[in-house]
Amino acid sequence: MTLEDVGPASIVRGDAEPGARLSGRFDLLHDFRSAALGGTRLVSIYLPPGYDTSDGRYPVLYLQDGQNLFDPGRAFVPGQDWGLDETAEALIHAGLIGPLILVGIDHGGVERIHEYTPSHDRRRQAGGRLVAYRTFVTDELKPWIDARYRTRPEAAATCIAGSSLGGLAALEIGLARPDVFGRVAALSPSLWWDGRRSLDRARELDDRLPVTIWLDAGTHEGPGVLHHARMLKNILRYHGWRIGIDLHYREVAGGGHSEVDWARRAGDVLRALFPPGT
Repeated sequence: MTLEDVGPASIVRGDAEPGARLSGRFDLLHDFRSAALGGTRLVSIYLPPGYDTSDGRYPVLYLQDGQNLFDPGRAFVPGQDWGLDETAEALIHAGLIGPLILVGIDHGGVERIHEYTPSHDRRRQAGGRLVAYRTFVTDELKPWIDARYRTRPEAAATCIAGSSLGGLAALEIGLARPDVFGRVAALSPSLWWDGRRSLDRARELDDRLPVTIWLDAGTHEGPGVLHHARMLKNILRYHGWRIGIDLHYREVAGGGHSEVDWARRAGDVLRALFPPGT
């Protein structure tokens, strides 16, 4: 496979659809072809202020559930997106984070539960295609992005993030490929999946990996979300991760399991993982 075998059918600069509300500079990759997934995806690329007038290179944050990140008209609950473009713009202009590139990857609709989970859950009769999704991100999308944008391609400058099942996927991918992703953000990760298999895999780590992790959960989420986040925090600390250094852990008082809740946390995630000068 070569980079010519994958890529978008078209690239649109700015709003993709009439009425779309995006802040800042965007490229929208329509129908990005993936051999690993056997289909296409819409990928939204936010480029930071100054990108077109400088020759600088930028860290990159890849995120699952791209429909929910930037445009309120495309969010799962209409009007309830993360506003991540607006948050990033404000923090960059204020000097509170370094400029970065955001890459939002649309989920696959009915395929979402399969692609974001590392194993087949017999009770739910679903899941287990995360390896294919990981191949898409690491071997198809990221090389294409690195070849066409001024990224800092090294693992230390590359982050993968998501919430709920997308947070589970981010953790699994980051811990499996620390050579590609040196930063991970897992908001309210679905660690309950398939009898908490991801917690078992974390216990089996030989040692701390060179990965900085954001991990959070709200106190008003579904059964087990906070409990499992606490378990993972303790597992990571046992393996050598250090709170406040390479493990940023938050328990959000009153926090729920929704796009609105994750939008409220997004600025803290960016400040923790992309401080000025990194």
